[in-house]
This record gives sequence, structure tokens and C-alpha cells, in this order.
Amino acid sequence: MLAGPNVDRHHWIPKSEGGVAWSWLHAICHRKLHAVFTERELATEFKDAGTLRSDPRIARFIAWVRKRPPDYRSRHRAPRRG
Repeated sequence: MLAGPNVDRHHWIPKSEGGVAWSWLHAICHRKLHAVFTERELATEFKDAGTLRSDPRIARFIAWVRKRPPDYRSRHRAPRRG
């Protein structure tokens, strides 16, 4: 996947938690992850795509967003911090 307006860099372990590894992630998916999980949850429980996909909230979101065009953008509630 290439960088572009609909793609963000996602740190699998948030930088605030000491993470350095990242990969490209669709922007709407990136915003959803940070709207659902705290940075601590991402660092300890959801460190990779497989564990994220296993969460029912993310699985439902993936099923929903797959039906949208690739450039689809949507708003999410404010990210959870903590």
C-alpha cells in the first residue's frame, strides 16, 4: 500500500508507549482504532492486525467499511486517550 490522502502511518504500539514499528493503514480504519481503544489498550492487548481483527467491534467495522468505496471518509468520535 502506498501513502496518500486516504492512508495514514499507524504505530502498532503507540509512540507514547514506546513503539517504533509502523505500517500504512487506511485512514478511516486508523481513526476507528483510536476512537475505540486507548493507547494503553493498543500497546498491551492489540499490538497487531490479527488481534485487532479478533475484536468484535473492529470485525463489525471491517465488514461495514468493506462495502464502501476506497476513498470513503467518515467521522468518528474523539480518540480515547489514557
